[in-house]
Parts: sequence; structure tokens; C-alpha cells
Amino acid sequence: MTLPACVSLRVEDTHRLIPSKHSGDGVLKRIADNDDHLEDLFALDNATNDRLQGELDLLPGIGRDELVAGIPYASIINASFCHTSPEGSRFNGPDRGAWYAGLVLETSQVEVAYHKSRQYLEIGWEKEDTVTYDDYLVNFDADFHDIREDADFAACLDPGSYYASQGLAMELMTTGSLGIVYPSVRAPGGTCLACFRPAIVGNVRQSKTWSFVWRGSAVRPTWQA
Repeated sequence: MTLPACVSLRVEDTHRLIPSKHSGDGVLKRIADNDDHLEDLFALDNATNDRLQGELDLLPGIGRDELVAGIPYASIINASFCHTSPEGSRFNGPDRGAWYAGLVLETSQVEVAYHKSRQYLEIGWEKEDTVTYDDYLVNFDADFHDIREDADFAACLDPGSYYASQGLAMELMTTGSLGIVYPSVRAPGGTCLACFRPAIVGNVRQSKTWSFVWRGSAVRPTWQA
């Protein structure tokens, strides 16, 4: 397979939106009846937490030799590589995640809105609902493979399939690739990146919290600060 060209990517303040429920232990505290119940919930969560499993070298796709420690938001970084969906995402399979980000906030919002809306549609949820997301800012200074304006990799941007893009990602991973930069599939004119290596997710900072507001399939969802 011919691989895409590399570009020296130096960008600041890229945006990754993560559901606020994954920040801290507030959710467990809210549903616990008392301290003993909370301890039991923590034990259950720890036993089924993919990030903790990865940090113990118990996951097939990534181990603690690649995960980060002792830096701000290490658990947030590691979670993005350890928690994956059964079908994977555009540039990762089900065994290993990646750090996805938009170069600007609006791109990340459009991408997240598309996928969150799909979840509502799949279960036929038409009532109003609000979900909060924390915006994490990250800097990157590394060589990424680049498929922007490269017609040879148009299939990797198929809106309805991850087949070609996951195949390319697997090939790039075997070469030691650090990640890939690509046109946003859901936000025309936007640019996204998928970072394959936890160690180069740099200078993570938490920015604003945004509310995603769903009002049913007939109304365009909105973001509120």
C-alpha cells in the first residue's frame, strides 16, 4: 500500500470534546446511597474500566509502556486510547483508540453533534435532552501523515464506512506513524487529526464546558456555553 506523505504539524489549542460525566467521580457520588455503597460502585467501576485495565497491561491493543503517567490529565489521555467502541472509529479499530481533535472548536462541535445525534436517532429519542462536554485543548508538534487534498485516499473519508480508513490506520501503525491529519467528514472545510501515540498529546488543558442540546430529529441540535 502506498502511504500518504508526512507533514510537520505544529498546531496549538486543538479541541477535543469529552462528555463531562467522564471527568472525576461525580456521577458515582450522585447515585450512591452512602459511603459503603460508593466504595462498592468504585470497585465495580475499577473492575470494568478499560483505562485501568490498560494501565495494568490487560488490554490487547495498548499497554502501560505506551500510556502516560505523572502529567496533568494523564487519565484523560489514556482513556482515549483504552476506551473504544465495538466498531472502532474512523482511524482506529476496536482494540485501540486514538486522540481525535479538531483544529478549531466548531469542527469538533459539528463532529460530536453528528455522532451524538446518531445515538438519539438509533433509540428513537425525540424528547429534549442536554449533555455537557468539556473542551480539552492540546498542542501538537510532530510529523503526521496527511491525506488532505490527496485523492488517492478519498475512500478513507467515506461518510458511511470506516473500512478503508481503518485499513490505512493499521498500515500506518505498523510503520510507527504518530498520527494522521485529514479533512473533517462532518464539518465541510474543517480539519481533524487522529493522534496514535499518547506521548505526543501535549500540554493538555481543560477549557470551557459546553452543553449539547437535543430537541428531537426535526430540530437542529445546538451548543450552549
